[in-house]
Amino acid sequence: MSSMTEIAVGTGVDPAVVDFISLEARLADEARYSDWEALWDDDGVYWVPMRPDADPAKDLSYIYDNRRRIRSRIAQLNSGARHSQTPPSVMRRLISNLELIDRDADTVTVGSNFALYEYRYEITVWAGRVVHRIRVGDGERGPRLAAKTVHLVNAGGPIPTLAFLL
Repeated sequence: MSSMTEIAVGTGVDPAVVDFISLEARLADEARYSDWEALWDDDGVYWVPMRPDADPAKDLSYIYDNRRRIRSRIAQLNSGARHSQTPPSVMRRLISNLELIDRDADTVTVGSNFALYEYRYEITVWAGRVVHRIRVGDGERGPRLAAKTVHLVNAGGPIPTLAFLL
């Protein structure tokens, strides 16, 4: 297998969805926050729970943002006044083990593993499982993120400052 498209075909994930997930990751890595925000649907939810079996209505989360809070988070990141990101982190993530979890007429849910390498004075490795729920679009509007849940491997323990997008 020589390309992501061939891998995607083998997993049951549409290559266009794989491309969308790759774009979402690249925009976050490159701190292109406004472009990243534009990928979200109006009712999108970005969630980073503190445990794998968490219920966001009952349990604490590192992040549990609705669309309005996503917009606010992006405004803060774009302001340049985020001292925890001065200087900004340099990041690159690897995405692997994509698998189709669910599909209906207009939405696909894809799970994948990731490793994010962050450099800011030293290398920090973030790893875990991401579940993307993507509205595939109607031809006029392209794909949109309906939900993104990031299950960090070390979520149950202390984590470094989380001042960027996972």
